Amino acid sequence: MKDRKKIYIASPLGFSEAGRFFLYEKIFPLFSRKRLEVIDPWTLTPPELIKEASSMPAGRDRIIAWSELNRIIAGNNVKGIDESDGVFAVLDGPDVDSGTASEIGYAAACGKIITAYRGDFRSAGDNEGSVINLQVAWFIESSGGRITSSLAEAEEEVKRLFVISLP
Repeated sequence: MKDRKKIYIASPLGFSEAGRFFLYEKIFPLFSRKRLEVIDPWTLTPPELIKEASSMPAGRDRIIAWSELNRIIAGNNVKGIDESDGVFAVLDGPDVDSGTASEIGYAAACGKIITAYRGDFRSAGDNEGSVINLQVAWFIESSGGRITSSLAEAEEEVKRLFVISLP
C-alpha cells in the first residue's frame, strides 16, 4: 500500500488568529478525516527565526535579517510543494492572496493537482465568467481540480482527487 498522499495547503490564513482558527479547526479536518498528510507552510520555518527577525529594531540589520529569512521561507514552501501530491488553496478575500496565487502557479508548473475553496461570496474575478482571477482559475481547472464554495464540496473534491480507493 502506498504511503498517505501529501497535500500542501496554500492560504493566507496563518497571518491572523481568526484565520489560524479556521485553518486548523475547519480546513485541516477535511484532510485528517480522509487520512491525508498535510504539508502546512505555516510550520515549515521555525517560529524562532520569525520571532528573531520581528523583534529586531527597525533599520538595516532588520532589513537584512528579513531578506535572508524571506529566502528561507520561500525555499521551504517550494520544497513543501515539490514533496506534495497536490495543493489545496484557500481563495477567500477581495482578491486571491498573491502568495497563494504564486503557490498555485508554481504547483501548476510542476504538474501538481490543485483544488481550491472560496467561501467568500464577493466576486474577485476579471469578468462575469470567472469567480477569481482568470489565470489562477485556469491553473486550478487545467490541473483537474475545481473551485468549491462550501466546505462540504471541498471535502468531496479532496476525496475525488486525493483519496486512494482500496479494493
